[in-house]
Amino acid sequence: MRLLRVAALFIMCILALSAVGKSKTPQPSASKPAAAQEQDIPKSIAESVSGTLQFAEGNLLGVAEAMPEDKYSFIPTAGKFDDVRSFGEQVKHVACAQFAFFNEFEGKKPPDECEKGGPDLAKTKIELIKYLKDSFDYSNHVLATLTAKNALDRVAGRYAGPNTKLGISVVAVWHITDHYGQLVEYLRMNGIVPPVTQKYGLKVR
Repeated sequence: MRLLRVAALFIMCILALSAVGKSKTPQPSASKPAAAQEQDIPKSIAESVSGTLQFAEGNLLGVAEAMPEDKYSFIPTAGKFDDVRSFGEQVKHVACAQFAFFNEFEGKKPPDECEKGGPDLAKTKIELIKYLKDSFDYSNHVLATLTAKNALDRVAGRYAGPNTKLGISVVAVWHITDHYGQLVEYLRMNGIVPPVTQKYGLKVR
């Protein structure tokens, strides 16, 4: 009996030490994920918009690069597509509009007739993609000047004006996503899966 009591006491000590050891082992803090997320969130009004803007720009640039040059003149015919822009004209329109929105943000005169592509002479795929990249570089450069102090400053102009600096920046994001959706259709009609869909492996269910 005494041996049993000693053995039982020994086992209880082992279990107690094990419990103490476990209690001292650092456990993942519930606050850590939140802290990590807090570090990742935008630090300013400009960053709050620019993250989404750059994501939209990347998606649109992806479809522009994915379409073969000989398909830049493509206009859908299966359905109601009267008077729509060709693929290349869509790309040019977006580039012109980016300059227009952020010209107005800066109080400058925007380019004329962005609805028709504007005054830039870009025509080939290489030229249009450069024009698009230049417009994105410019928009991000100007957007970086958006602050809590000037966010509600008035913006005038025929492209989405009158508005505020914050408002025109949001319109720029919306405008890109609107045309991205259209160009995805153009791409798929030519048997090309949009790059972002290829990247994430999205499937229709």
